This record gives sequence, structure tokens and C-alpha cells, in this order.
Amino acid sequence: MKWLETDARNCPVGRALELVGEKWTLLIVRDAFNGVRRYDEFRRHLGLSEAVLADRLRKLVAAGLLRAEPYREPGTRTRYEYRLTRKGVDLWPVLLALKQWGDTHAGEPEGPVLDIRHTDCGAPVRVVVQCEGEERDTLSARDVTVRPGPGARPLHPGPAA
Repeated sequence: MKWLETDARNCPVGRALELVGEKWTLLIVRDAFNGVRRYDEFRRHLGLSEAVLADRLRKLVAAGLLRAEPYREPGTRTRYEYRLTRKGVDLWPVLLALKQWGDTHAGEPEGPVLDIRHTDCGAPVRVVVQCEGEERDTLSARDVTVRPGPGARPLHPGPAA
């Protein structure tokens, strides 16, 4: 079976984009990685409407990328802090790859807005695609072969037997 013969509706990229493929959603996750926890902080930093922010936070919690933890300051009602779950933390390489692409193709002339470095040695951090073979070669899109995997479904399934 070739790629154009597969049903793209079960594509993992498409399913992932259903969860996180909206601009504000990824910016909320980015801010959560950078220590933003509270609704008012997200709203102030991102500048989006209350309705959009509430909707996106609700969807991120429902999808299991954030968890809402209640807190209460003296004399106020209970509110929530939003913390990344393991599922949310697993988006970090995706956001880092988007940052790298943005720095190269949509960045500021002065250089990167965020400087991400390894805590232990201070070297810059980059996302790379790496072969799982013994050599662990770093790869580009030209170095790989793509074919449907075991979960691929035919675009037009044949008649039932």
C-alpha cells in the first residue's frame, strides 16, 4: 500500500493537531513550560480574551495535557493553577522544534527571543532527528524512507468478504 492509498483520517499528525493545532493552545502550553500557572497570568501574558482562554484551558485539561490544581488566597474564592501533565511535558520537543524553525524562518533579526541551554554545561539545546541504529546518525528528510505502518488503513477498503 502506498501513502496516497491510505486513509489519512487516522493519521497521528492529524489526531495531534485536533488536540493542539490551534495557535492559542500551543502558546498556552509554551507559557506553562515557562512557569505560567494561573489564569490571570496567562491572560495578561498572552493578551487573549477571557472566553478563548477559558475554552482552551478547559480543552487542555480535558485532553490530559494540563491538570487544574485548586488554590485559594485568603479572602478570595477558590481558583486554579494549571500544571503540565506527563502528556503535556511530552510536547516539549515539538515546541522546541517549532522554536528552532521560527528562529530560522520567522525570527527576529537580532537573534532568538528565547535562549535555551543545557543546565549542566551551558551549551545550546537543539532538537534533532536521529536514527535508532547503532551509529545514531542525525538525519534530514532526504535520509529517510516513509511508508505506511501497521496501523494504516486503506483509503477505499475492498468489499467485505
